[in-house]
Amino acid sequence: MNRLSILLMPISNLGHQTIFILQELGRLAVFFLQGFIHIFSYPFQIYKFIYQLWFIGMKSLFVICLTGAFTGMVLGFQGYYTLVKFGSEGVLGTMVALTLIRELGPVLTAIMITGRAGSAIAAEIGIMRISEQIDALETMNINSIRFLFSPRLAAALVSFPVLTAVFDLIGILGGYLTGSVLLGINEGIYFYRAEQSVNMSDINGGFLKALVFGAVVVTICCYQGYYTHMRKQGFGAKGVSSATTSAVVISCVLIFLTDYILTSFLI
Repeated sequence: MNRLSILLMPISNLGHQTIFILQELGRLAVFFLQGFIHIFSYPFQIYKFIYQLWFIGMKSLFVICLTGAFTGMVLGFQGYYTLVKFGSEGVLGTMVALTLIRELGPVLTAIMITGRAGSAIAAEIGIMRISEQIDALETMNINSIRFLFSPRLAAALVSFPVLTAVFDLIGILGGYLTGSVLLGINEGIYFYRAEQSVNMSDINGGFLKALVFGAVVVTICCYQGYYTHMRKQGFGAKGVSSATTSAVVISCVLIFLTDYILTSFLI
């Protein structure tokens, strides 16, 4: 290897990485579009949709309620001891409601579902890939993306906004528990401030974020599991574990990234 080749090696590596990233983004975009289109293709997969709705939505309900309650309670404590310094503890309901509906509700709901359901989805599809079940579907002329991804995507687009609404409601009640019951703020003032400060645009913005997060999380998790066999870390159990870890990490990072982008447009 001559000296010029050594000097150009960093540029070559950068080019290879750029091409790899562009290939991954293109494959991911095609994967999502195929899955989204197949949601509306006949025959409809009603049974699979209902099962995924139960798996992604109902089985996440307890952890969402628990997280929402403690998040609201912590916001109630922190908000009270911050606002009382300015004599504005009466607007605690406003602070809790807007913080949950605009930001914490959609974001924390998406992260909790990613940890509970997203990791399981990536592992399940990854195991199907390494055990050649996906190859068997293709051999039987069954569209594997339609069979595996589309019902999960449809269920996520329904589950994420509903669970976000539950998180917001439980969080506001948690803020009431600490702010009114424990710290003595008038409960009428708390709920009046929460009601008057929240506009429909705030609620719509929160639901929009939940929809985008649902699409992002399920697409990333299904994609990582579906293409487990193409990972550099290896094939088999090691590839599945790597795909599952990547699915959770990438999903969480993209949740924060898309949250920033959407917030910059919604404000």
